[in-house]
Formats: sequence, structure tokens, C-alpha cells
Amino acid sequence: MIAPVGNGPARTATAVTLRDVARVAGVHPATVSRALNAETRALVNRETAERVLRAAESLGYRPNPIARGLKTNRSYTVGVLIPDITNPLFPPIVRGIEDRLEESAYTPLVANTDNDPEREQVDLAAMRARQVDAFITATARDDHAFLLDLVAAGLPVVLVNRGVQDGSLPAVTPDDRLGMRQAVEHVVALGHRRIAHLGGPHELSTGHRRHEGFAAAMRDAGLPVQDVLVGSGRRFTAQEGYRLCRELLAADRSFTAIVAGNDLMALGCYDALGEAGLRCPRDVSIVGFNDMRFADRFNPPLTTVRVPHYEIGAQAADLLLERIADSSGPPRHIELPTELVIRGSTAPAPTGGER
Repeated sequence: MIAPVGNGPARTATAVTLRDVARVAGVHPATVSRALNAETRALVNRETAERVLRAAESLGYRPNPIARGLKTNRSYTVGVLIPDITNPLFPPIVRGIEDRLEESAYTPLVANTDNDPEREQVDLAAMRARQVDAFITATARDDHAFLLDLVAAGLPVVLVNRGVQDGSLPAVTPDDRLGMRQAVEHVVALGHRRIAHLGGPHELSTGHRRHEGFAAAMRDAGLPVQDVLVGSGRRFTAQEGYRLCRELLAADRSFTAIVAGNDLMALGCYDALGEAGLRCPRDVSIVGFNDMRFADRFNPPLTTVRVPHYEIGAQAADLLLERIADSSGPPRHIELPTELVIRGSTAPAPTGGER
């Protein structure tokens, strides 16, 4: 029960209506509707809007999304597809999406696809059946025809963390090429010359662009990109980092540094090196990518490329709200800068040269 207003009886929060708020604020219900909607609040005098908001709070008013949807022909829900919810990269991205959408009274519905294209199709169909208004997806691949089908059906789509090669869909991503350049330049400055790159799948923009950034930075440093020192995993996981690093060690390739596709792959490299009796960074320096939560708690703490996770999610939500309001313009692509964070997993190349 909420506290009584004036001399009136106490009411339950679920019973409070726009008309109740209008009566307490002394305005028309239409004014209340505009003041309570972040998209239309600017149409209301500031003092009046504040009075309406105070009245709504005192009454415990909660908007009815079903009634609102019937009036606007919207569900005020957004489908959010995540490839791996257990990856610490994604929770802050989802939080950024949620916070921004909430400001415009939208609710995200989150699905974990487990990097499975078939499961992704099932999740998309389920969300469409629930009449979501739009999609934000971190699951994009080079083969993205089904996403274009959503756009053709009138559903705005924004990509987050990943993009597509043809630029046909709006996206908010980190500057993957810049991040890899920062990583390579760091280990080169430490005297490393034989540098391995163990990355992710090339059909994902994160895998493809980070490989491009690695190769370009190596060329600019006057160092050859050795095919035998480059590996591409099936996923961005610790298990794949471990597998690729073990294969590299088994082939007896000489290297003193690894630039990994992400922090999880770097963690897998830690395990493979330890299993082989090698120490990081004494024998091999390692650089990750993302600066996920707890990367500073690794042993040793991981040198990595920091990505602005929360801001990526927040800007993706902003971009989606733009597309919902007007989808007629060309797709916008936003790349956010990265930052190298130097910790204990990198050190000068071993004296005496190669491992």
C-alpha cells in the first residue's frame, strides 16, 4: 500500500492511473502522458513536467506498457542477442544497453545464442513472435542475410561489438585494428621480434579485423608475419586459446610473445605455457584484448587492450532509438577507441633472443 495523498484513501500502486496523476498535478491527462515520456517531455513546460513527475512518484504510478503499446502499435521491447553470456565482456555491454533503453521506456529481452546459428534463428523467431520493436545483436557473421530480412520486414537492427564487412547494418564496435596495433607496438618496443597471433574466427568481424590490425602493425614495424605463428580459433574461448597455443608449442616454433584474440584466449595460453613448463612473462609475453573483469587478477595480471564495454552498449542503444524514430537514413557505424593497459604479463624479450 502507498501513503494516502491529501485526505483521500490509500490506493494500491497498480490502481493509479494517468487521470489520478493529472488530478494531483492539476493538468490534463494528455500533459501527463507527454511529461512521463522521455521522448516527448521537452514539449511540456519544465515546471509543469517536474510537477507531474513529483505527483507520479508520490502516487506510486507505474505505466501500463500493454495499454501504451495498444495506443502506439509498439511493444516497447527490444530483442538483444548475445553469443556467450558467460563471457565477462558482455554483461557491461548489456548493462549499457539496458540503462539507455530504460530512459526511453523500452525493455530489453536478452537471449544467449551460445554461438550457434540455429539457436540464433530460434531465438529471433521467438522474439518476433513476442512482437519486439527492434533488435540489437552481438552475434553478426559475414553471412547475415537473415538480419537483412529483419530490416526488410521493417524491424530496425543495430550490431554491437561486431560489424559486417559490407557495412550494410548500423554498428557500434571497438576499433579492433587500432587495439591490435597498440598491442603489437608494445611488445615490439620491448624487443620482441617473433610474435605469434592466436585469434578468433575470421568470419566474425572481431577475428578478421584484429588479424588485419596485427598484420598491418607487424609490417609497419618491419617484421614478417609468419604463417606458422598465426592461428585462428573456432571461438573466442579459453579452450581455443589453450588448443592453439599447445599446437604452436608442439610444432616447436620459436616465439617470445603472443598477441591473443581476446582475454579468454590469453588465459588459455597461460594454461598451455604452464603445462609445458614455461613461464609468462619470463619465457613468453602475452597480450590480451578487451580488459574483461578480473583480467587484473590473472597470474600474472594480464596486459591487454581495454575496450569501453558499457559505452559500446549505451551507444548501440542510442543508435537503435535513432533507427526506431527514423530508419530512412544510411546505416551509421561508430568505432570507439581502445587503450593499452600494461600489467605483468609482458616484459622485455628474453636475453639471448628467441625461446
